[in-house]
Amino acid sequence: MTSKSSEAAAARSLLSAAAVRERAHELFAIALDGRLPDWTIAMERLPAAADFVASTVRDRYPDLAVPFHARWRHFVLAGRDLWAEASTGLTDPAGRARAAFDLAITSVLLDAGAGAGWRFVDPASGVVAARSEGLGVASLRLFESGALSDRPGEPLRADAGRLSRLEVETLAEGFQVSEANPLVGLEGRAALLRRLGETVAARPDLFAIADAPRPGGLFDVMAASAEGGRLPAAVILEVLLEALGPIWAGRLSLGGVPLGDCWRHPALRRDDATDGLVPLHKLSQWLAYSLIEPLQAAGVAVTGIDGLTGLAEYRNGGLFVDLGVLVPRDPAAPIRRRPVDDTLVVGWRALTVALLDEIAPLTRQRLGVGEADFPLARVLEGGTWAAGRAAARQRREDGSPPVAVDSDGTVF
Repeated sequence: MTSKSSEAAAARSLLSAAAVRERAHELFAIALDGRLPDWTIAMERLPAAADFVASTVRDRYPDLAVPFHARWRHFVLAGRDLWAEASTGLTDPAGRARAAFDLAITSVLLDAGAGAGWRFVDPASGVVAARSEGLGVASLRLFESGALSDRPGEPLRADAGRLSRLEVETLAEGFQVSEANPLVGLEGRAALLRRLGETVAARPDLFAIADAPRPGGLFDVMAASAEGGRLPAAVILEVLLEALGPIWAGRLSLGGVPLGDCWRHPALRRDDATDGLVPLHKLSQWLAYSLIEPLQAAGVAVTGIDGLTGLAEYRNGGLFVDLGVLVPRDPAAPIRRRPVDDTLVVGWRALTVALLDEIAPLTRQRLGVGEADFPLARVLEGGTWAAGRAAARQRREDGSPPVAVDSDGTVF
C-alpha cells in the first residue's frame, strides 16, 4: 500500500460516529486524569446537571413524548407545521423524501450560530424568531420561495446549478440581513451552499440516480443501502461524510480525503497518520438526525439511532461549562475570543460529546425511562440543548455561550 493510499485509509477511519465517540472519550479519560490542557472535569457536579436536564425535559414535555433532535422541530412556528403546510402537494413518497432531503441539507448547512443580534420576522405570521429557530424558519421560507430551484413551477427543490450560482445578496435578502440585523458568517454560508452545488454536480452517482443532480438525491442512495427496509443511523452519517466532504473549504485533509469537522489536539496520540486528529462532525451528525424522519416517512426503518453521538456545539457544551462540570484551567480563557481550531475549543467540543454520553443515563434514571424508548436523540432534544440555552440565559443577559469562538458560519 502506497503512502497516499494508506493515508487515505487512515482518513476514512475518522469518517464515522464511532470514531467521534472513541476519540472524544479518549480525551475525556485524559481530562479525568488531570492531563488535559485548558480543561478539568468536576464529575461530582454531573448529578446536579442531570437534575437540571431532567427538569427541563419535564417542563417542556410533561408527557415525556419527546421527538428526536432534528431540524424539523424548528419548522414549527406558533403551533403551525410550516413544512407540512408547504409540502401538501408532494404526494409521491420518494419525491416528497427528496424534497425533504433538499430542505434539511440546505437548512442544516445554514444553521451555524446566527449571533446574538440577528432576528427573522416571518412574513406569513409576523412571528419574530432568532438563533436556530430563526435560521430554520428563514431557510424554509427561502426554500419554498423557489430561490434554490432551477425549475419554474417546482419551487420545493434545490438544484445543483442554482446552488452553485447562489449569491450572497440572495441569502441576505432571504434572511433579512442588514446593518441593523447582522448575521454572523453570511459570506461563509453562501460560499458553503455554492460548494454544495458544485459537489452535487460533480457526483451524479450519488446525487442524480433518479432525478437531476440535487442534494435530495442522497435519499435514493440511502434507500438502496437499506437491508430489508432497515438502515442503521450510522450509515446515514457515513454516506453524508463521503458525499459532502468536499464542501468544507480550508479544512484538514489526509491522503486526498477531506476530513470535514476534524481538528488537531496535541493530547490525542496515535502511531499513524491520524495522530492528534479529533473528528467531531457536528453539522453532519445534526443532519443525520434530521434525515431520520424523512426516511421513516418514505418507509425506511432507521435503526441504531444511538450509534450517532451527541453534538459538539455551544448549547450542549455551554451547559457543562455553565453548570461547573467543565472547568477552565484559566478562568479568563473562555471569554477571550479564539478560532475553532484552538486547542481549548477542540477540547471543549470533544469533552462535550463524551459528557453527553455520561449525562444521558443519569437523565433517564431521573425520568424513569429506558434507553430503548429514550435514545440520545431524545435526551438532546428534550433536555441538554434546551438546558444549555436556559443556563446561558440565567448567566448572561444576551444568552451567549460561555466560550467565545470566532465562527465562519460553518461550524457552530
